[in-house]
Amino acid sequence: MKINNWSGLMAKDLDSRVNDFNSSIAFDKRLFRQDIAGSAAHAAMLGARGIIAPEEADAILRGLEAISHDFSAGLLVFPPDAEDVHMFVEAELTARIGDAGKRLHTARSRNDQVALDFRLYVLTALGEVSDATLELMDVLLSLCERHLNTVMPGYTHLQRAQPITLAHHLAAWAEMLRRDVTRLEDARARADECPLGSGALAGTTYPIDRDSVKAALGFARLSPNSLDGVADRDFALEALSCLSIVMVHLSRMAEEVVLWCSHEFGFCSLDDAYSTGSSIMPQKKNPDVAELVRGKSGRVFGSLMALLTVMKGLPLAYNKDMQEDKEAVFDAFDTVLLCLRTFAPMVETLSFHPEVMRASASLGYLNATDCADYLVKKGLPFREAYGVTGRLVRHCLTGGCALEALSLETLRQLSPLFEADVYDALSLDACVRGRAVSGGPAPEAVSAHLTALRGFMEERRR
Repeated sequence: MKINNWSGLMAKDLDSRVNDFNSSIAFDKRLFRQDIAGSAAHAAMLGARGIIAPEEADAILRGLEAISHDFSAGLLVFPPDAEDVHMFVEAELTARIGDAGKRLHTARSRNDQVALDFRLYVLTALGEVSDATLELMDVLLSLCERHLNTVMPGYTHLQRAQPITLAHHLAAWAEMLRRDVTRLEDARARADECPLGSGALAGTTYPIDRDSVKAALGFARLSPNSLDGVADRDFALEALSCLSIVMVHLSRMAEEVVLWCSHEFGFCSLDDAYSTGSSIMPQKKNPDVAELVRGKSGRVFGSLMALLTVMKGLPLAYNKDMQEDKEAVFDAFDTVLLCLRTFAPMVETLSFHPEVMRASASLGYLNATDCADYLVKKGLPFREAYGVTGRLVRHCLTGGCALEALSLETLRQLSPLFEADVYDALSLDACVRGRAVSGGPAPEAVSAHLTALRGFMEERRR
């Protein structure tokens, strides 16, 4: 039997099955450092305010420091039958320093203690994901700078549509990540409030100094309502939402890597260190990293859905259901960080094949829009130019040739506006260079975009 922690009220010991069911030590032990930091700030405040004797506060602080040291040195083992990390730390502290340890929980509830520790974890983890996202952005921008003039097909509906450059395509990936970083920052800013002092739900009658605890722990502000302080998990939901969008983006990138490395595309090859072979087919080189990233997106989406479902019908304030918040959040952060930290070097070591990309762009009449635009610039209304170009493409399909391979005589049979300069307009390089509008694929436009992205990254690394 487990001795009931609430034996002042309960006449029976806790059933071992209930203890196992109720225990969260197996996963919330990850909050150990946050619990030590929060307890130290709380104890220092209690001593400074005279709520407990200064010598007791000093003893608590020394005891917490010793526990933290032993944990870092691998000398402290979490007992599997402990209820949670918070009760474990308090029990360990009391065993080491005596009755002074029992005073640590003065003016504090496990409700605001858990809310504090969990916020501290999420704040740190959001920063780690943001840093890892910036690292992937850095890899992408370096590749972009090397491939400003590497022509490739741009796609809609997975059909070759218009010529762009590899730099333009990879910069689109980087732009998705830029938005991810800003979302992570916004989520972190909203999570950055200290709930300690909310008590179980109604604050405390002790003359505590919440501001000093807030400052000691580095929070931007205090939670303004004690009920909400212990009941709020929006910060975790928002974090999971941001992580889910990161995984959407990684999954889309991974899908393109899988496609591009196939023989059907042949745009790039995986480094041997980031691909695997087949157990039976010796010729295979499988994009397992990209496929796992694509697959793990569902795992993170599931964490978001799990916590949304836990929180959707809970009355204020704290409910035990909320113990289910941590495993989902821990797993999501672990998964996203693992994916980012593996995906970045995989992309960095990709070998691109510019000649294959250019050859692919030369097929499929990707310069058809430019042909129509040529006629528009000569004075033909766009819809008529569109029709002329469509008929030219049909003629090419029948004859098995490219638009730029048609003779000027053939072109002029469909429109007298065609002149010799049409061939300059239809070259792939001209099609790309001509799209110099801000945000377009022309090298100067992409260079401007890369400069802006580099500036964005530098601001966050100062």
